[in-house]
Parts: sequence; C-alpha cells; structure tokens
Amino acid sequence: MYYFYIKALHIIFIVTWFAGLFYIVRLFVYHTEALAEEEPRRSILQDQFRIMMKRLWLGITWPSAILTLIFGPWMLILYGSIPGWMWVKLAFVAGLYGYHFFLHSIYKGFGQNKFRFTSTQLRVWNEVATLFLVAIVFLVVLKSMLSMVWAVAGLVIFAIVLMIAIRVYKSLREKKNR
Repeated sequence: MYYFYIKALHIIFIVTWFAGLFYIVRLFVYHTEALAEEEPRRSILQDQFRIMMKRLWLGITWPSAILTLIFGPWMLILYGSIPGWMWVKLAFVAGLYGYHFFLHSIYKGFGQNKFRFTSTQLRVWNEVATLFLVAIVFLVVLKSMLSMVWAVAGLVIFAIVLMIAIRVYKSLREKKNR
C-alpha cells in the first residue's frame, strides 16, 4: 500500500512539472514578443514576465522536477524490478530532463537580456514537452514494445501535425497584423 502513496506523489509532481514546462515557454514567447512594443510598455511587460518566469521556474518547475526524480526511483525500488518497456520510458525521461536543462539555459539568457530565439522558434520548442508527454504516457499505459512501434508512428504524425499547426497559426497572425 505504501507503493501507491509514492506513485500518487510521483504522478502529482509529474503533472506540476509538465505544467511548468508548458507555461515557461509561453512566458518566453510573450517576453520575446514584448521586444516589439514601444517604451515604457516594453519595460513594464518584460519586468512582469521576468517576475512570473522566476516564480514559475524556481518555485514550481524545478521543485517538481526534483521531486519527480525522487519519487520515480523510489517507486521503482518498491516495485522490485524494471520491466523492458521501462528502460525505454527512462530514456524518454532522460530526454525530458535534457529538455528541462535546455529551457533553464534559455531562462538564464532572459535574465541577462539574451534573446536567442524568435517567438516562432520558441513556439516550436514549446511543443517538445508535448511530444515527451505523449511518448511517456503511451509507454506507461501500453507497457509493450510492439505497441510502442505504433505509438512512435503516431508520435511522428502528431509532431508533423503540430508543426503544420504552428505554421498555419503564424501565417494567420501575420495576416491579422497587416
């Protein structure tokens, strides 16, 4: 029964971690788009976005990532073994932490007024967390390598649809701004 409490906490912190990953990139987008505003609006918006990013990143996203990393292995220890599909899931989780560290480098850049990406590029980066989420959830639910082949095919199609949607959204925004 102890295992299920740890599992529940693991799931809770996964959800809050993903919420932070999704929202931080949106704040990056808004912060970048604020560059196009006239003063004093630009400074006011950027100051507000810096505060929001700091609170989200350091107060929610990082603690959730750390607690996910604590409760996940703890759950595996209590479970007693690591099935084959779990190794693939752990590889995706390692990729997700890599993405987290990549976002941290962007976060630090914003703190130094270094804007490495356009708002469109950031919108694409925002979808990376979605791809990890879909892959990990399918692995956990299906628990099958054969089913994973179908899930990966679906993931590739999903990624293509997301990229098309981003391009369509960009062109609609550009038409609206003309």
